[in-house]
Amino acid sequence: MSANILRFRTHRGALVDERAVPLRRAVIAGWTQRDSGAREKHIAELESLGVRRPASTPIYYRVSASRLTTSEEIEAVGENSSGEVEFVLVHRKDDLWIGVGSDHTDRTVETYNVTVSKQMCDKPIAPVLWSFEDVRDHWDSLALRSWIEEDGELRLYQEGSVVSMLSPDQIISGITTNGRLAEGTVLFCGTLPAKGGIRPSRKFTFELFDPVRNVRISHTYTVDTLQSAG
Repeated sequence: MSANILRFRTHRGALVDERAVPLRRAVIAGWTQRDSGAREKHIAELESLGVRRPASTPIYYRVSASRLTTSEEIEAVGENSSGEVEFVLVHRKDDLWIGVGSDHTDRTVETYNVTVSKQMCDKPIAPVLWSFEDVRDHWDSLALRSWIEEDGELRLYQEGSVVSMLSPDQIISGITTNGRLAEGTVLFCGTLPAKGGIRPSRKFTFELFDPVRNVRISHTYTVDTLQSAG
């Protein structure tokens, strides 16, 4: 299997490194909320767009690793795609790294096939990773946020703690038998409800914030809309 090689700045304690990371497998975990009420809220949010309820919760969608990107621009067909912030786990050489990405999804296709809708769009990831060991002892304090550009203004779109999702170990256990991700795997781990409902935006900004260490990983990308000729 060929690898999609992306460059990341990795942080482990005080050590900062630049490295090329071969990514061979991408998985999108859905419906990972710990609270059943929050999970139902997100299911209802998507049902209002015509998306059928998931067959199970959580559920795991495979996506081509070639869709992963650290670019600041992606292309999408039509005007019905949108991003959603998620914490991302990356397994490389027996080390687990934490980052943040956007599960950019085609909302029209999502109404009739969720798996295909995930494959339709690139999956932006911020080009920075933290060692999971650096945040393990205060994991539940980490926060996710995203913003969209609307009417010429940057507006808060999503905000919440990672505590609203299942723990990394619980999410990983849903797709492995030994509790470890395969080498070169990227796992998107679930998202938060959108303030004001799910909607598209030409610009999407997202971040993972660690208030204990007062550091953040953030990334912004724009969406170049391609015309659909039918």
